[in-house]
Amino acid sequence: MNWNDKHKVFFVGIGGIGMSALARHLLSQGKSVFGYDKVPSSITSSLETLGAEIVFDWSVESIPQECLSSEQTLIIYTPAIPKEHPQLNYFIAQQFQVYKRSEILGLLSKDTYCIAIGGTHGKTTTSTLLTHLLLANNSPVTAFLGGVSENFKTNYVNNGSELMVVEADEYDRSFLTLDADMACLTSIDADHLDIYSTVEDLRTSFNEFANKVKNPDRLFHHVDLPFKGKTYGVETPSDYRSDIRKVENGAFVFDLIYPEGRMDNLRAVLPGRHNVANTTAACAMALQLGCGEVAIRKGLDSFLGIQRRFSYRMKSPEFTLIDDYAHHPSEINAVYNAVAEMYPGQTTAVVFQPHLFSRTRDFAEEFAASLSRFDQTFLLPIYPAREKPMMGVTSEWLLSLIENDQKAVIQKSEIASAFIQSGASIGLLLGAGDIGLEVEQIVSHLNRQNELG
Repeated sequence: MNWNDKHKVFFVGIGGIGMSALARHLLSQGKSVFGYDKVPSSITSSLETLGAEIVFDWSVESIPQECLSSEQTLIIYTPAIPKEHPQLNYFIAQQFQVYKRSEILGLLSKDTYCIAIGGTHGKTTTSTLLTHLLLANNSPVTAFLGGVSENFKTNYVNNGSELMVVEADEYDRSFLTLDADMACLTSIDADHLDIYSTVEDLRTSFNEFANKVKNPDRLFHHVDLPFKGKTYGVETPSDYRSDIRKVENGAFVFDLIYPEGRMDNLRAVLPGRHNVANTTAACAMALQLGCGEVAIRKGLDSFLGIQRRFSYRMKSPEFTLIDDYAHHPSEINAVYNAVAEMYPGQTTAVVFQPHLFSRTRDFAEEFAASLSRFDQTFLLPIYPAREKPMMGVTSEWLLSLIENDQKAVIQKSEIASAFIQSGASIGLLLGAGDIGLEVEQIVSHLNRQNELG
């Protein structure tokens, strides 16, 4: 594909976190960007501010006139879009050049030194922190992130083009399009069984991705994973090892031991030992990419985190509200463990929005076990995303499996009241659907209630 021939780009699903980062990149390259998304959001609003034209009606008639030339317009879509999407099917029928987002990232990765971070959990935190460390070193990096950095207030960073940091998404085998010069694998848990027929099939795809990295010294992976390359871990023998000294003011203080030396008294500000592991991975890659100790300390000390990754939305002696993207049983367990470690003995109430009927069905017992650990559990209806409802797979069914006497299925409008009536000191909002859009209204409701006493 010749980029110079395509002056206009239409994104089918432009409001997604990965799609919007790519849209920002093409806007920065002077392309005219258009797109469709289901509903307006803060992401679509920020893209419109940058010059994108976005429609929220999926009919063919709503496609802007400027995008009806197949010779001048490139189409990029996300696999999360339903197969019956009228606009996407129109573009295909009219023989536009139509690419998945991952294919475009694959093309971009060939023109730079690409650092790809993969894994079923931890890739957003690791890639965002690595980008932050590289910026502290003033390295020439462009980054496509799967979350909004609290430091940058965006999911796209453009500080030069020599390096490219990108999340390697296993969904739909997207990561196999990347031409990675350096890669990191954080974890492999069963997921996306609507795409992968078996767990072994998933692992085979991860192996194929790992084998794309030509130099094994540029492949980093958690010590528990069976790959060649450089290992990292927390308080376990590995090439890059973090030994935790203490928890201080909500942050882990640790020593980093690596082949060329050590750094003592570093800080991992994100709660949970799993985030110490993510921090270790980011530091390992940063060292290999030429960051020195001064830049790494500066980067870690100034890192503010990622939106919806253990994000504090309210914090007082009476009530703390935490918002997190966790949508897999392993991620829910990691959040619970972090809360239990930081707030021992305090009562917890969780509101969880299951994401996808297939994931809820495939991991029902695991979800039930992880959600039963909280003192009180509230479920929202399942967020369908790209899927149609499945017979018998409902939040009521999942609730029946949860071994917790204090549990209920609620609607979004009832979330704030559920937290108030629970009497819990720690409230958690978990899920990958649209639950995060409710946070501002929930906080406003809770603050008003506090004012009324």
